[in-house]
Amino acid sequence: MNYISEIERQRNTIESNGKPWAAIDPHFSARMRVQNRFTTGLDIARHTAAIMRRDMASYDADPAAYTQSLGCWHGFIGQQKMISIKKHFGTTKGRYLYLSGWMVAALRSEFGPLPDQSMHEKTSVPALIEELYTFLRQADARELGIMFRDLDAAHEHGDAIEAKRIEAAIDNHETHVVPIIADIDAGFGNAEATYLLAKKMIEAGACALQIENQVSDEKQCGHQDGKVTVPHEDFLQKIRAIRYAFLELGVEDGIIVARTDSLGAGLTKQIAYTRQSGDLGDQYNSFLDCEEVEPGEMRDGDVFLCRDNKLLRPRRLPSNLYQFRPDTGADRVVLDCITSLQNGADLLWIETEKPHIKQIAGMVDRIREVVPNAKLVYNNSPSFNWTLNFRQQVFDCWSEEGRDVSSYDRARLMSMEYDGTKLAEEADDKIRTFQRDAAARAGIFHHLITLPTYHTAALSTDNLAREYFGEQGMLGYVRNVQRQEIRQGIACVKHQNMAGSDIGDDHKEAFAGEAALKAGGSNNTMNQFAA
Repeated sequence: MNYISEIERQRNTIESNGKPWAAIDPHFSARMRVQNRFTTGLDIARHTAAIMRRDMASYDADPAAYTQSLGCWHGFIGQQKMISIKKHFGTTKGRYLYLSGWMVAALRSEFGPLPDQSMHEKTSVPALIEELYTFLRQADARELGIMFRDLDAAHEHGDAIEAKRIEAAIDNHETHVVPIIADIDAGFGNAEATYLLAKKMIEAGACALQIENQVSDEKQCGHQDGKVTVPHEDFLQKIRAIRYAFLELGVEDGIIVARTDSLGAGLTKQIAYTRQSGDLGDQYNSFLDCEEVEPGEMRDGDVFLCRDNKLLRPRRLPSNLYQFRPDTGADRVVLDCITSLQNGADLLWIETEKPHIKQIAGMVDRIREVVPNAKLVYNNSPSFNWTLNFRQQVFDCWSEEGRDVSSYDRARLMSMEYDGTKLAEEADDKIRTFQRDAAARAGIFHHLITLPTYHTAALSTDNLAREYFGEQGMLGYVRNVQRQEIRQGIACVKHQNMAGSDIGDDHKEAFAGEAALKAGGSNNTMNQFAA
């Protein structure tokens, strides 16, 4: 949007309405328009879907062009993340937000903290999407508001060159509004329920929805036990439902992330329907743990399958669930992923029990034999003990190479006594390059950490409480928080500005002129942070 052109457009609109609109300033109405380029959530969804599609194409051309995000549980957290990214890197390109169902359950439910089992209010998910984008749009308005103030100052000083520079910066302003990959869990019900919730999430601004192949009413966190998967046709119904939701709302580029929990899920609630030998239902059932029986061994209440002219009884648990054969998880993951991509999904998510590139790549290589451009979203989960996992990986690698590891106890590698050792240093270096290496070798287009701000909030609060309520008193806050905000240039140190006080002053001046009662006068203590 060109700022000067928008002023002229606003002036023409105002003048066409004659004297009743005479008090309306076209410059200020143009500024308000520029500060709010997205009028609906669907505007945002279309804009961000296009970003993700371009990024996916860039990754296909060069795996070094992978993308990243951090999970957010509040609009302020997402806003500060994007402000920080723009400050440190100059652009938001390749950086998204992730909306974690786990954090919605743990932090946003009216029931209080809940486990990640789809027990929270489904409406809290689209509500958080809307909140995140409200804060990101406010970040745009704040940043542009600062530019407009600088532009006014340039005009007041007669500096035409500086004014032109600022006008160009306004026209080329990069929005804080970025793609959100949003967790719809297992759809919170059947395919119709999935469709209805997907619409709400898209209308709130989500361009990418992540859905998992667990049973909706038995849903578990991907890193806990007791996961129960559904036959492929059940899952594909929900993928189709999401695609219909995107198309109905005019977001043709909407992205569906199909997540498989099969690697760690050993149970299913139902036997898949089979039309003929070798079809998708039959393939799903082929992984069931069965025992061969004779007709005379049949019991009331038993369920049987017939395969290769043999009568098979699937092992059924007291929970009425069926179990899969051990060590079939990877094969089920590959089938899940290929099937999802062949039936409308755009990206894959393979939930693993550890961050191991060789393990992930082994499955992705098999998937890419059928779908060459298969790409993953990968959960760099805080549920992994990254330090222990990578130290053990280095230990195992050294052992295979015949190197001396006698000074290390593999089971105790998390111990501080190993910090600073060659093994620990190599492990840390592998953690540092994990995302880059996995993008190149294992087809990972997008890396995310699901729950980082949950943990950073807990850690920083613990540190502040220890200092403030201890001997340090107020110095515990000043030295470790405020002084660091000032010296690191954290915009939030001027918290009144971040909360919109200056934007409000601009509005008051436009609405009331000289009668405006503004907050940003000489007595505002925020002036102490001007330096």
